[in-house]
Amino acid sequence: MKTEDFDYYLPEELIAQVPISKRDSSRLMVLDKKTGEISHKHFYDIIDYLNKGDVLVLNDSKVIPARIIGIKEETNAVIELLILKNIKDDIWECLCKPAKRINVGTIVKFSDKLKCECVSVFDEGIRHFKFIYDGILMEILDELGEMPLPPYIHEKLNEKDRYQTVYAKNIGSAAAPTAGLHFTKELLEEIKEKGVIVVTITLHVGLGTFRPVNVSNITEHKMHSEYYEMSKEVANILNNAKLNGNKIISVGTTSTRTLETIMSKYGCFKECNGFTDIFIYPGYKFKAINSLITNFHLPKSTLLMLVSALCGKDNIMNAYKVAVENKYRFFSFGDAMFIKE
Repeated sequence: MKTEDFDYYLPEELIAQVPISKRDSSRLMVLDKKTGEISHKHFYDIIDYLNKGDVLVLNDSKVIPARIIGIKEETNAVIELLILKNIKDDIWECLCKPAKRINVGTIVKFSDKLKCECVSVFDEGIRHFKFIYDGILMEILDELGEMPLPPYIHEKLNEKDRYQTVYAKNIGSAAAPTAGLHFTKELLEEIKEKGVIVVTITLHVGLGTFRPVNVSNITEHKMHSEYYEMSKEVANILNNAKLNGNKIISVGTTSTRTLETIMSKYGCFKECNGFTDIFIYPGYKFKAINSLITNFHLPKSTLLMLVSALCGKDNIMNAYKVAVENKYRFFSFGDAMFIKE
């Protein structure tokens, strides 16, 4: 299977640069995964497709305001860091530029409260830094840092919380789980009142979300690794749903990767945590989820391959063609798709 098979034409003006004013007013394409039939709705209509007893699974990871700019102490060179994930204690993996200026021992100062020292050097601009700070690190980052918007977004984000879901809780992501950006607290309450069970799991979104597939044969692609966790309570709810024949609806590819990882590893849902590098592409047999709420993904991306595995490449490529023709908004701040049974 070739990476080129997952390419499609996208006019640049359809890449959403700013979030829509009301989260749940974005458009929603409903795609039947068996027939390929398409309906055009708004996101607040999602409630019509959820039934009593269904389980809606959200990723509650919170984005770190992870883009920070400082000065190299020796030379006053300007250095930009994108904080990716915690390695241990105060040591964090970061993407830095210009990376050639950063070696082991290099100190970068961001303010009187925060500086860091490079402790390890890796390829592709990756470095490990020990952060030295006065106070609480996340509070300092909230003060100094910017949201790590994807490279295809060129507009400034005026409200930081618009790149967080309304249910974001566990801080640790380098990018938002963007399918969840469409939900409002009010919509989630309406969904619960209908008898739908809403649960949260955690997967911290890492650098791989920005990485394209650079090999021609997709099976040669090396998937990135991301940390996940599931509680005992959530595992029990999901196992009961499976037992009773209720549907599991995953919000986003991050939730999907977590659920499929756990089910593949244990044959059931269970309290656990760890790292997943699962790569889902056509031919994969889904074990955990029935339906998926997602956004429109980049051409030739692992996420486009995942949704193609769920409802067939031909169905997805046709749906994306229809989305372009109907001027849907694409990517992180764009419109949504519901892939239903």
